[in-house]
Amino acid sequence: MLRVMLSLFFVLSLSHSYAADFQLTSPSIHNHETIAHEQVFNGFGCSGRNVSPELHWAHPPYGARSFAVTVYDPDAPTGSGWWHWVIFNIPPTVHSLPANAGRPEGKAAIEGAIQSMTDFGQPGYGGPCPPAGDKSHRYIFTVYALKVDRLPLDKDASGAMVGFYLNQQALAKASLTALYGR
Repeated sequence: MLRVMLSLFFVLSLSHSYAADFQLTSPSIHNHETIAHEQVFNGFGCSGRNVSPELHWAHPPYGARSFAVTVYDPDAPTGSGWWHWVIFNIPPTVHSLPANAGRPEGKAAIEGAIQSMTDFGQPGYGGPCPPAGDKSHRYIFTVYALKVDRLPLDKDASGAMVGFYLNQQALAKASLTALYGR
């Protein structure tokens, strides 16, 4: 009886570790806290360094064949929000992005991944820069675990088009929300 109970305990403890939630973390940004000057956009009246934050994800679901990361501001005064970063076709062996991976031609860019158009009109990371005097905006960093190796899109795809494909192909997603106002 003891052997059966120990075996059952072992199986249940293993299944719990495999069922852990998909998580997104960052040493650079923290959930519901203000984004640092380093990640803020440099332009449109902002003078940040425009460095994409370091991101890590853990416990992706079984069957994830690629990943994508987006940064979206639902509070932008556009009627449709603002896409700050869209990167997809991240290989399944990659579970983090180093700081400054948001420069498509930079040394930290992920080989094989595509960074497509943001609402700044160019690919790559564009940090927060809400209108002066506006309330703090929410910047939602999301990693998607996808059931496909590649999305059939290129660097000219809009954030909305990529978002459409991500929502069709997602096995799971994990987010953290940072804040910034000026």
